[in-house]
Amino acid sequence: MTDPLTEAPMTVGTLTARHRAYWRRTQGLTVALLLLWFAVTFLAGFCAAELNAYEFLGFPLGFYILAQGALIAYLFIIGIYVLAMNWLDRRYGVGERR
Repeated sequence: MTDPLTEAPMTVGTLTARHRAYWRRTQGLTVALLLLWFAVTFLAGFCAAELNAYEFLGFPLGFYILAQGALIAYLFIIGIYVLAMNWLDRRYGVGERR
């Protein structure tokens, strides 16, 4: 089996093993980060009532986590996506040319 990273450049109308591998990795990353987003958005909301028994800085903990922690988690998810996609672009030789 050939190494997908050292194959010849893609010609019009064909999809090389390198590009299929890149697309599989991109899809896997997207699914993983969407699952993380789902967990932050919905699963944390289900636990909010129990967490409201505690306080943080004078606010119910469930409210504080959803109001502040979710925003931080979303920024974290975006940062992971940007870094991972830049790494994948360089590794597979696709993406923007600078």
